[in-house]
Amino acid sequence: MGHVTAIRRLLGRLRGIMAGSGSAQERLDRIVRVIAAEVIAEVCSAYVMRAGEVLELFATEGLRPEAVHRTRLRVGEGLVGVIAATARPLALADAQSHPDFAYRPETGEEIYHSLMGVPILRGGRVLGVLVVQNRTPRHYTEDEIEVLQTIAMIVAELAASGELVNPLEMAQSRSGASLPVRLDGNRRAARAGRGR
Repeated sequence: MGHVTAIRRLLGRLRGIMAGSGSAQERLDRIVRVIAAEVIAEVCSAYVMRAGEVLELFATEGLRPEAVHRTRLRVGEGLVGVIAATARPLALADAQSHPDFAYRPETGEEIYHSLMGVPILRGGRVLGVLVVQNRTPRHYTEDEIEVLQTIAMIVAELAASGELVNPLEMAQSRSGASLPVRLDGNRRAARAGRGR
């Protein structure tokens, strides 16, 4: 029962932030602080997709503050970029030993070993990546991944609002990372292909 209570408390705090006042940047800053505290992580960071398929560090609790809006990774670059490229979560007890790990010295992340990241998705499009990190090796559970994915849905609303990134810039990055789509067509087109 304690686990359910903790999740409800976390979601309630996030709901309060989203419904509250302040700029989108201020709300995102508060969100990463709450996530770090409630998920018991030393770091929580939000990367937002910019034009040119670049993920920019927009908010962090635990990494160096001066890295915000300076640290950038291309889709497919580093673990954050891999999460965006695949639109799938990634949880690693020793992130630095992963072949796709990309060290960014301005972040100060060298002291953190574990990483759990999930894509920020909306309408089948990747809008960014939400990451938590811990100093000690930590094996994140399926439940923890599920909770972070749910939180990422909340963050997606903020990212899609046009308050963090200009909507025109977001439109330019629409050609990039997205979920696979299956197109079935329609019956009339199928019959036309058979000569009817």
